Amino acid sequence: MKNKRILWSGLAAAGLLVGAAVAQQFPVLDMVAGDLVQHYQQASCEELWIERANRQGKPKSQRTQEMINMLHQDPQMQAEFINRVSVPNVTKEFQCGMIP
Repeated sequence: MKNKRILWSGLAAAGLLVGAAVAQQFPVLDMVAGDLVQHYQQASCEELWIERANRQGKPKSQRTQEMINMLHQDPQMQAEFINRVSVPNVTKEFQCGMIP
């Protein structure tokens, strides 16, 4: 029983260290992903629908395009970004009827 606790404590500590290392590795990603998730969590469904309608066919901002370019050039950063934003944002879109 004690060995299991030690094992789980070690795994938890390793997970925290990996998370901290990734956060330090991609500080810009940290900020952008955090802002995006926070925006989705705080926005109402109506606001998200309006935003979606308003951005159809519009060019992306320079900051957004730069971030997209960074993600295309760095597969590790791309994977980390997708891992951070996909579940909360897709869940919100599902709840709002934006995806089946």
